[in-house]
Amino acid sequence: MQARTIRIGTRGSPLALAQAHEVRGRLMAAHGLPEEAFEVRIYKTSGDAIQDRPLAEVGGKGLFTKEIQEALFAREIDLAVHSLKDMQTRLPEGLTIGAVLPREDVRDAFISLAHASLAALPKGAVVGTSSLRRQAQVKRIRPDVEIVGFRGNVQTRLRKLAEGVADATLLACAGLNRLGMADRITAPIETDAILPAVAQGAIAIEVREDDAEAGRLAASLNHEPTALCVTAERAFLARLDGNCRTPIAGLAELAAGTLRFRGMVFSPDGAQCFETTREAPVSEAAALGHAAAEVLIEQGANSVLWRSA
Repeated sequence: MQARTIRIGTRGSPLALAQAHEVRGRLMAAHGLPEEAFEVRIYKTSGDAIQDRPLAEVGGKGLFTKEIQEALFAREIDLAVHSLKDMQTRLPEGLTIGAVLPREDVRDAFISLAHASLAALPKGAVVGTSSLRRQAQVKRIRPDVEIVGFRGNVQTRLRKLAEGVADATLLACAGLNRLGMADRITAPIETDAILPAVAQGAIAIEVREDDAEAGRLAASLNHEPTALCVTAERAFLARLDGNCRTPIAGLAELAAGTLRFRGMVFSPDGAQCFETTREAPVSEAAALGHAAAEVLIEQGANSVLWRSA
């Protein structure tokens, strides 16, 4: 592959491009390749095209990856770069995650032009977010605030905030950090207050299973601690058949050879919450996530899980 151009597929948002360029830079460093050895190809996904309604209404997971995965199958690209939280837990047959990069800050960021924190918002304040996970957890903490839909990339949501559409919003710290916009964070929200989305802060490189050379290139960038954590988280989500129509949060953390996992499922209004914390050796990452999901199902989480017909 190094004798020809290595083609990287990505969405066209500033954050997606920053992530694709990070992958390119890491590959250049790992393999001694010049920038000219790579081509970054941009694809508009269904998730980018649909701006007039919540993604939960039109399919949720996979809407930000479908067209890029089709480009992989068509051999238009060799590597696909995704935010791992946007990827289906069950990938299309023939595709696999070749590597996961070192994880960025997993926390959500509280952003407001007038208020210092979620707790400091006045009664009846408006919080803009289209994430059911964030909505449910905000409502649990501040049932008195109003939630309004907030779609679009980071820049679009910050513009809406500046226009007064909402008093505050929540974004991922990871995305703001990668964009060099950490100064826009009013206050990071600790994970014991708002638990992040599964795989939040992680970048995945997707490849075709039959492309050994692309697989080798990707594997050189794999960050094993991050890969173990997201394996547990994605197993949790997969067992719950999770999608954008149910508020689900999960975070695995690695310390001294042990994975500690915390998972939560909410009703959309945040009134109901099912939660568990479990630990396991790193060798049992997938089993840990699966077992955590089973605990929540036993608690009654099925009562709030959206199921496809």
